[in-house]
Amino acid sequence: MGLFFHPNQAAPSGLRLTGFARYTEVLERNFKKLFLTGLMTLLFFLPFGIGAAYAVLSSSLLVMLLAGVFGGILAGPALSCMYDAVFRGLRDAAPKFWRDYVHAWKQNFRSSIIPGILTCVLLGFDIFMAMLFYYSAAFPGFGTIALYLFSVLALTMVCSIVWPQIVLFDQPLVQTLKNSLLFILRYFPKALGAALLQILYWGALLLLLPWTALLLPLSGFWFILYTANFLLYNTLNGCFEIEDKIAAAFPKQAVFYETDEAWIIRKQKEAQNNQGKK
Repeated sequence: MGLFFHPNQAAPSGLRLTGFARYTEVLERNFKKLFLTGLMTLLFFLPFGIGAAYAVLSSSLLVMLLAGVFGGILAGPALSCMYDAVFRGLRDAAPKFWRDYVHAWKQNFRSSIIPGILTCVLLGFDIFMAMLFYYSAAFPGFGTIALYLFSVLALTMVCSIVWPQIVLFDQPLVQTLKNSLLFILRYFPKALGAALLQILYWGALLLLLPWTALLLPLSGFWFILYTANFLLYNTLNGCFEIEDKIAAAFPKQAVFYETDEAWIIRKQKEAQNNQGKK
């Protein structure tokens, strides 16, 4: 893309850029991978989307339940691949779309099915409740609306912390849920902000349909998940020691930074060694 910074730009100290510079740097370097992974995620969410739409049109809660169960079987692994792409980018892994996508699908398929089903079922219930509010003859009470909005917020907050763990760690789902609740309690403002950002994004897309349907292939899942997790990443990394654990298990994936001067010296030495070998 090259719109803001060179994709390989590094901070003068040899450390990571920060703030908006870091956001655009990672985005430029991983845009193609995020975009293609987002398209794949939309594709695998289609069965759930079609089923949910039919459930709303037919006012059938049973259809919505079935859409959540069977749609979640495909949506879960696809969502795990989307999170894998986001977090590989945030920890500066080399962006390789197809290799990483196939690896993430194989690695997370089994562990992401049940979370995918639960996510889609709960999301389906929220969609169905919104439909009931819309077609209701009387305006629901403020308590009912507040309870509904709380359920949407709680689901979004929990999913925002659960899915990164599914992708990054091999642990029981109960432990993942426990970690997520403890994280939310300790870092509530950040978890709340990331969740509200996602709710506003999807809410705007729904309210402006059908025009926003044209934006789905362009932004879809990848843009909002990248943005929300960019805001959470440093906290998640500090809490779960993501990069330290990955570096310990896979030394070749350890993050490496150097100043421009150190890079020049290293390249000169490599060139001298190559000349010596000749």
